[in-house]
Formats: sequence, structure tokens, C-alpha cells
Amino acid sequence: MEEKKKGFFKRLVDGLAKTRANIVCGIDSIFSGFSSIDEDFYEEIEEILVMGDLGINATTAIIEDLKAKVKEQKIKDPILCKQLLIDSIKQQMNVGETAYEFENKTSVVLVIGVNGVGKTTSVGKLAGKLKDQGKRVILAAADTFRAAAGEQLTEWANRAGVEIIGGQEGSDPASVVYDAVAAAKARHADVLLCDTAGRLHNKKNLMSELGKINRILEREYPEAYRETLVVLDGTTGQNALAQARQFKEVADITGIILTKLDGTAKGGIAVAIQSELHIPVKYIGVGESIDDLQKFNADEFVNALFHVQDED
Repeated sequence: MEEKKKGFFKRLVDGLAKTRANIVCGIDSIFSGFSSIDEDFYEEIEEILVMGDLGINATTAIIEDLKAKVKEQKIKDPILCKQLLIDSIKQQMNVGETAYEFENKTSVVLVIGVNGVGKTTSVGKLAGKLKDQGKRVILAAADTFRAAAGEQLTEWANRAGVEIIGGQEGSDPASVVYDAVAAAKARHADVLLCDTAGRLHNKKNLMSELGKINRILEREYPEAYRETLVVLDGTTGQNALAQARQFKEVADITGIILTKLDGTAKGGIAVAIQSELHIPVKYIGVGESIDDLQKFNADEFVNALFHVQDED
């Protein structure tokens, strides 16, 4: 397990290389280029964080926090601000203790997201992770609009060794969820993972479809803990934030899965989403294999972003 974790941290460090080049080099040059801490100093840091896709809200909060700490600790040397800045970003991103509550309960996890963001793949990987934790998992292939989604999910289900309930292409997603709930109850599943379609350009349909699924879950499976995760593509930066905002309008989102963080210069978007929407990033993906989806760890992420080695 430790091996896996170490491997993931290394992949994260490699994956965030472009983001790091985008943010950290600039910040380091500010720390070394300024001899005193003044408004210009803060403005320069602010500009780099915004350009690094951390978003206005997160950046403002981070700068305010930095200013307060500098004042409180009477810091005069800009170089000493680096660790404070790192700590402040970590604080902005902390997911909190209850983020993975669903793992300890009988739960239903709905996964939504537009096509092409890695949604079905994320569902498959998540199924594998939960199975590895000793959970009994059932997958519902409720994305019946995309012909390949069901086949793709079946492949992941086989790989993860979990059962899958699907419907015919074009069939009603809510009826697939209905069948999946019956199966989950009959087999005493710990987690029912539902892959659902996400079509933001047609919000009305998406809302009514999610509404239907929710009504079935409330009626047939009221005892199940509910989790709704939206999958976003990390390479799209601010666009991912806009998508998350739109999904938030149609569903009660409890967390984000941020995929494709390997090789993007926009990794800072993870900070922005959390800060602007108050929805925690719960999982991040940095590659293709089943181990490349991991729980989000703010310390690790920010350390990888700034290439700080862990003490342990």
C-alpha cells in the first residue's frame, strides 16, 4: 500500500510539472526578487496565482491569510513567506474529516459529468478502489445515452470484479437505477455506484432525469447514504469551474473527481473549485491505470505543486 502511495505521489509530482512551472517558478522569482514585503509584492503573487488558475476567490483568501500571518508574526523577509503561502493554500483545500463518510455506510453514489471528461473510467476505478477496501460494490450503468458507456463500464466492472446492472441503449436511466437498487438490497451491497449521463447543454432534461433517479432512490432506498460526485477534466481549467457551477444548479453535489491532472498546466483549478463553490475535490486522477485515481490529499497535492518533499 505504501508503495502504491509513494508511486502516486511521484506521478502527482510529475503530472503537476506544467502547473508547477506555471506557478512556482514565478512565485520563487518574486520571493527572491523582492527585498521587502509591500503591496507590489502581494500584487505580484496574486497575479501569478490567478494566472495559475487558482481563481479570484481562492487567491484573495490566500493573500488575505498571508497578510494576516505576516503581520502577526512580524515577518520582514519575503523568502519567509513561501512556507506561509504553502500552508495557506493547504488550508484552503482541506477536505475535512467527513468527506468519505459514504464509505462507512450503505450508500448510493451518483457520478455525473459531461462526455469526454473520464466519467465512466472514474466510476470503474472507484469501484475497484472500494472493492479493494473489502466493500461489496454494485455498478449501475445508467448512462444509457452513449452507446459505448455500458460496454466500457462492463469492462471496468470485470476488471474490478464487481457486479454490473445495465439497460438497453436508449432505455430509461431511472429504470436501470430501480433494478440496481433491487440488486443492491438483495445482495446486501455496501455501495451502489451509478454512472449517469451528464448533458449540460440540455439542462432541463438533465434535471428531470436526475429528479427521477432521486425520487426512485428516496422511495426504494431511503436508508442509503447519498453522495453525488461530479467528474471534471483538469485540463480545461476555468471551464471546469464553470461546469461545476452549472452542475451545482441541477444537483446536490457533494464532491468533485478531478481527472487528467497529468500533463496539464491548469492543476491550480483544484484550489479554485474548492474555494469558489465550497465543494471539496475528493478524488484526483493522474493517469490511465486503476491505481491512478486516489483520494485527494491537500498536503500531498500542494507539496507536489511546490515540489516540497514530505518529512516522513
